Amino acid sequence: MQHTAHSVWKNCLSFIEDNISNQAYKTWFEPIEAVNLTENSLSIKVPSKFFYEWLEEHYVELLKSALTKELGKGAKLVYSIKMENTQGKKKSHTESIPSTQRSNVSAQSVEFKSSQKNPEFKNPFVIPGVRNLKIDSQLNSNYGFESFIEGDANRLARSASLAVSNKPGGTSFNPLLIFGGVGLGKTHLAHAIGLEVKEKFPDKTVLYISAEKFTQQHIESVRKNNRNDFIHFYQIIDVLIVDDIQLLSGKKGTQDVFFHIFNHLHQNGKQVILTSDKAPVDMQEIENRLLSRFKWGLSAELMSPDYQTRLSIIENKLYRDGVEMPEDVIHYLAENIKSNIRELEGAIISLIAHSSFSRTEVSIDLAQQIVKNYVKKTSQQISIDRIQQVVSEYFQLDLELIQSKTRKRNIVQARQLAMSFSKRLTNNSLTSIGKQIGKRDHATVLHACKTVDNLKLTNKEFKKFYDDIDRKLKET
Repeated sequence: MQHTAHSVWKNCLSFIEDNISNQAYKTWFEPIEAVNLTENSLSIKVPSKFFYEWLEEHYVELLKSALTKELGKGAKLVYSIKMENTQGKKKSHTESIPSTQRSNVSAQSVEFKSSQKNPEFKNPFVIPGVRNLKIDSQLNSNYGFESFIEGDANRLARSASLAVSNKPGGTSFNPLLIFGGVGLGKTHLAHAIGLEVKEKFPDKTVLYISAEKFTQQHIESVRKNNRNDFIHFYQIIDVLIVDDIQLLSGKKGTQDVFFHIFNHLHQNGKQVILTSDKAPVDMQEIENRLLSRFKWGLSAELMSPDYQTRLSIIENKLYRDGVEMPEDVIHYLAENIKSNIRELEGAIISLIAHSSFSRTEVSIDLAQQIVKNYVKKTSQQISIDRIQQVVSEYFQLDLELIQSKTRKRNIVQARQLAMSFSKRLTNNSLTSIGKQIGKRDHATVLHACKTVDNLKLTNKEFKKFYDDIDRKLKET
């Protein structure tokens, strides 16, 4: 039977697959294509220079054994590498792999690499023209675990974050997706993980980046025709932290790139941490293949802190800032600022500043003035409980009926309106909304929101219901 490039490489792959892990085989050998066979020389096409460098560094002996087994002594391997900086043209380099000592193979590999120099990944975080290949983690040293106060609303997320910090890439929490509303501590926890990993594993490369900046870098790499360098840079990260991943919505090209980066990191035991203001099921215009990967690990929700947690947050901040405040003022702040931690801390700073500038003592009167102005300015969000109350009063229904299992048309519509307004006016996830409105699941809430949107357009009476309730909620 006459040999072909395809048949020779297929046999080589069978040999290779038997000698390495399934994960390594899928990552480094499945993407390779057989191109041509001339006598004892096999040409293969690899995706990039980085790919070639990795094969030469880690699998040259395995390739030599596989090819020698098929083509005999003197077998040669020719790499065809697509180089993006040559305007789409391919550069081919020939690397001889003789069936002699390893020293000969290494010498030829070094000779091959001398024309390329050592691989220098273009670091998108350094100033162009400045020779600096060190990767800055981009972490904020103020966001450690010690300053993140634990409570019922965040216990799962904090515990999972600590577990990942102690064993990055080695837990079932990969990826770890932390989600929740604005100002609840997602970014704080993400930075805390990175700082802890750097402390415990100084040899690991950790990188924090916002999804918005990641998108900008990708667009720039396409414009400069060095997309492969962009991908390869992110593939060498050990712990990748991407903040606000929902901002990739609708950006197909960036999602595609992130998909390949994610796969590479996950397959090679690297850790991925993501934050989002939505649960995966609530993300719109994110490709299903990417969403499915977000669900591989753990999705941990951060919710609004309860009174005791808010109290602890205030006391912790005052202690760290070296500021004393009367007990009654501390309790007043904890009781009256409920939506998120960012607003709570902002009100404390504002209170201290007013006291300092006006040279007056911090008092309840001053706290009431600050809280009143601060909450008004920050447009504190309405709660699901309040939405249910307004809807039940509007339709003159008991709240228990709205939360019940009854399928009566008028009650179902009231329930659906409560769910729709909760999704629009609060930062709660669909799952959280469903739990609070009759212990429904997220799919029921999603269906309710779509039904309300449709009825608003097709039913004038229902549209009046919606507008009336909307007006009452705005007056709240």
